[in-house]
Amino acid sequence: MRAALKRLADRADAEGLLDVAYATTDSPFGPLLLAATPRGLVKLSLPTYDSDEALEELAHRVSPRVVEAPARLDEARRQLDLYFDAKLTAFDLPLDWQLTHHFRRRVVRAIHRIPYGQTRSYTQIATSAGNERAVRAAGTACGANPIPIVVPCHRVLRSGGALGGYGGGLPMKEALLELEGALQSR
Repeated sequence: MRAALKRLADRADAEGLLDVAYATTDSPFGPLLLAATPRGLVKLSLPTYDSDEALEELAHRVSPRVVEAPARLDEARRQLDLYFDAKLTAFDLPLDWQLTHHFRRRVVRAIHRIPYGQTRSYTQIATSAGNERAVRAAGTACGANPIPIVVPCHRVLRSGGALGGYGGGLPMKEALLELEGALQSR
């Protein structure tokens, strides 16, 4: 059965019918769902999210042609492994931003520019995105980030240094910041 699905995915890819490829990969926090279009990584779903719902969202918002094709995500999975092993400080992956629009897109692009091992406040991110008064909207955009970890919303903290929220849960946010040396072990 697995071989038949791989042949189907390979054929769809060869015929240009593979709009969204997806695969899962292990992480220290549980399985991650990755999805890519021909333009780049479009979705990274954390273990706290339902993979079926993520795939349904992709089918609805990107294309109904969503096919499991792990080979198309090998490089993303390799880089994530290196990141979790503390051997990668900057992802070098093409990204597809189509799941964000307007101010939210400006926010996630600002987040994407936060260097490894550093943090920014929600206020700083709102300012970088062009509206220093839209702090709550920046927080909402962080929560809706479709490519967490690679677009490091875990590096965004409340003013004063409190962790704030995180879709993967605060223990995951804290662990990612500790991995990067941006937060001392508590």
